[in-house]
Amino acid sequence: MTATTPSTHETSGRLPERRTAVVTGAGGPAGIGRVTARVLAENGWDIALVDINEAGLAAVAEELAAAGHTNVIAVPTDIASEASVAALFARIDAELSPVVGLVNLAGIASPTPLIECGVAEFERVMAVNVTGSFLMLKAAAERMIPQGVGRIVNTSSITAFDGGGTFSKGVYATAKAAVVGMAHGGARELGPYGITVNVLAPGPVDTEIMGGRLTEERKASMSAGIPLGRVGQPAEIAATIAFLFSEGGGYFNGATLQVDGGKYMH
Repeated sequence: MTATTPSTHETSGRLPERRTAVVTGAGGPAGIGRVTARVLAENGWDIALVDINEAGLAAVAEELAAAGHTNVIAVPTDIASEASVAALFARIDAELSPVVGLVNLAGIASPTPLIECGVAEFERVMAVNVTGSFLMLKAAAERMIPQGVGRIVNTSSITAFDGGGTFSKGVYATAKAAVVGMAHGGARELGPYGITVNVLAPGPVDTEIMGGRLTEERKASMSAGIPLGRVGQPAEIAATIAFLFSEGGGYFNGATLQVDGGKYMH
């Protein structure tokens, strides 16, 4: 990669008319990635759908095609594998417009306390949440730097700040805290090239990451400590990402946006 000279001109960093957003974790049947891909496509982005779940990706691609979004590819990828990530971006380079956006949504949770966690489980959680986010950020940034513009969003969790709850405990908190530090480093190092790197820290959201969709009973239990009295919805997270990917979100850099209904305040 040949880095361009950092630009500090006040009009730098404007989004090009044709641009691609890469969305990891896009294959979940009830995931944030699925909704985010749709919202970004509606906002004019070409979309690269990324997940290890090939069948799930195909379903999302079909949904987007049915809605008239044709500049979409679905690429089954192991984001924790450098070779798999390289193959992904080779396809994007060949088939879509330049990469301007990256949403690192793929992740796995862990209900295991730190003192009970084996090394294999710890490394698996770190591989998907941290190594995967790093490899994706690195590959995307290499393509954004010559363009002088980019939007990267890493997904953390309020677990990174409160240490975990009834389902996701210390191992997951460790991984999600690392994602925040990575975003801070990226924001400082990539900002001079017109690339923003921010963090989303959702609270409980009605997705399948916590062992399946939430039952009404679980929703009520998890809502007890939330001032708004409910769990979040994927569409609310997707809308926040869409804002960060907009022209109006261009001065957010190194920020952590808690989307948690007020569950964790500091």
